[in-house]
Amino acid sequence: MSSRSDTSLAERKRQLVADELTEAALQALARKGFDAVTVDEIVTAAGVSKRTFFRYFASKEDVVVQFLAGMGTDIRAELAARPAAERPSVALRHAVWVPLGQCADHGERALRVVRLILRTPALYARFLERQAEWRDELAAELARRLGLDGEAELYPRLAAAMALDAFDAVLHRWSADGGAEDPAALTDRAFAVVAPALDAGAGRGA
Repeated sequence: MSSRSDTSLAERKRQLVADELTEAALQALARKGFDAVTVDEIVTAAGVSKRTFFRYFASKEDVVVQFLAGMGTDIRAELAARPAAERPSVALRHAVWVPLGQCADHGERALRVVRLILRTPALYARFLERQAEWRDELAAELARRLGLDGEAELYPRLAAAMALDAFDAVLHRWSADGGAEDPAALTDRAFAVVAPALDAGAGRGA
């Protein structure tokens, strides 16, 4: 029992350090720009050593990449948790809202991070790479939910792509107008555009 408790405590401490490093790095990068921030500045802000930083991340870019990976995990987990009878458009809207809702909750801080990713070519390229991975994961989950052959059917992959395009459009619009528009309203508008195709393509009634 003691060994398991010690392991759990060590894991919690490790996660705490990772979270603090991520927060310090993202805020420094968003405030000063990707190229202007050094690892030394990040570790100073987080109150850790450079050695500790490289224990968690391979580079500044890796901080953002891991942050994006967490977003994708949240989207798929939410889709898997939605009621089985729910229309695809509704389930997918709830799924992509998880990271968008987190952006809304963190306001100006999240806006700076989103702008950093969208306006830094190297980071945006990694963002698109991650979205391609999310598409595959969402397609697999949609195929499972609908009882489709994910390899043979076009629908799961196309539907996942449409949902992520809506997600991407919301992020761009929210970022471009400085967070003035409500992300929830933007998400509703985006899914109003793609919902007919999502639901008709799945053979689901409205």
